[in-house]
Amino acid sequence: MRLRRNTGPTRTALPPRIICLPAGPERAPLFVITRTRLSALATTAALVASGGLLTATPASAAVTCASPLWKADYYANTTLTGTPKLTTCDSVIAENYGLGDPAVTTLPKDNFGVRWTLSRDFGSGGPFTFTAEAQDGIRVSLDGVRKIDLWKNNSTTQKKTVDLTIPSGRHTIVVHYATWTGAANVKVAYTPRTSATVDKVRPLAPAGFTVAYDKTLNKVTARWTANKEMDLAGYRVYRRLTGTTAWSRVGGTTTPLTTTTFTNSPPPTGQAYAYEIRAVDKAGNESIGTVDLPITSVDRTAPGAPTGLKAEVYSGPRIALAWTAPSATDVASYRVYADGVLVDTVTDTQYKDHWVDLATTYRFTVRAVDRAGNVSAAAAVSLTTEGDRVAPAPITGMKATPREDGVFLEWTPNREPDVKHVQVYKAVQEVDGDGNPFWSAHLVEYLGPDDSSFLHGSDVDGETVIYAVIAVDKWNNMLAVSDPAVNWVEVTELGTPEAP
Repeated sequence: MRLRRNTGPTRTALPPRIICLPAGPERAPLFVITRTRLSALATTAALVASGGLLTATPASAAVTCASPLWKADYYANTTLTGTPKLTTCDSVIAENYGLGDPAVTTLPKDNFGVRWTLSRDFGSGGPFTFTAEAQDGIRVSLDGVRKIDLWKNNSTTQKKTVDLTIPSGRHTIVVHYATWTGAANVKVAYTPRTSATVDKVRPLAPAGFTVAYDKTLNKVTARWTANKEMDLAGYRVYRRLTGTTAWSRVGGTTTPLTTTTFTNSPPPTGQAYAYEIRAVDKAGNESIGTVDLPITSVDRTAPGAPTGLKAEVYSGPRIALAWTAPSATDVASYRVYADGVLVDTVTDTQYKDHWVDLATTYRFTVRAVDRAGNVSAAAAVSLTTEGDRVAPAPITGMKATPREDGVFLEWTPNREPDVKHVQVYKAVQEVDGDGNPFWSAHLVEYLGPDDSSFLHGSDVDGETVIYAVIAVDKWNNMLAVSDPAVNWVEVTELGTPEAP
């Protein structure tokens, strides 16, 4: 077979296509080739020079054009009937044949026709503008309904534009073109109308949405399938805390994303978050969200510090601490420190029983610990204990007078301001196992700090005893009964001592 060179004026090159070259008496497609957008003669020369590059296919083989390519059938008549002389796949319809016929096929330079067919998914659809210009006749149909009809022989290029609203989903566009005599050209285009005042149709929600979470990196990787809308501007990624309704835009925040993957680092709080993707078109319409997909982030966030930490002294002396829990819901325990040393771990918001010294300043801190082991900042409080470790001075002016009803004691009260009471002691003489005498003292009464006398009822037996009064301050400091500073007074009770 020899390819004929056409004799018409120079024509513009054809777009990229798959070409079926007819041969044989039935004119059935014999060869299927793929070529780039070169001139017809350059393509022919390349095929001839390559020798073995053409691949024979059965005569019944059909050309399939992947959407959104146009399938173009060329006919040697204007009724577009019979077997096509050439089948190609075109990315656009924009041809200027001049006074000749299409390249790389045998067609008459006049009275030939082309049918272009395209089926594609228009996503959510919406408003479109269809434009057609041709010399000579042209018809444009959508799903079998004619939308442009300029089917006549013209000496000049005729044009027409129509605005259409295309429903969502898959639709078929068919273009019929015929040239009778003279120059031949054809151009067809369909474009979405992207004005916000015209396009009110939301894109479809993206499909194929998945998320994967890497706890080590605290990274969420979201993936989805590209939308079919021709006016798609991109995508936005949203995130919300599970259990709430407020979404935060975390991807495509200023301009929509043009890729179909996105990574995000959620707050490392150990909480559950939901993600969704929304498509947005050039008119600013945003789709509904995809199905919400959840992840639970790793917990690397410490709870807030306890608040309102207070310290007070109670008996012992000991310290009691109390505080208010932070707002975090996953607090498991609290660490209590005294002067930087851990003294206890508790689960309640209080702590007691830490013994302290008098007249000493302490700094206590408390830290909250959550279930993941994150430790909060410290709440701190300082406290200086009151008091001292010095016993009140000895009671002076001790007098003991024996009476029939006992021994009457008198003394001078200790006027130190921190004396809370006095204790009265009586000692009797005893002999230890070695025959050595010693005084054995016992407490006989508590009296107020201002008391200065006391009658101790006792037997009238002529026994010699000793008495002492010892002051006790509010810190429980007091002289020991054995302290040499204690003033003891000796007295012999009335009566006759018992015979040994």
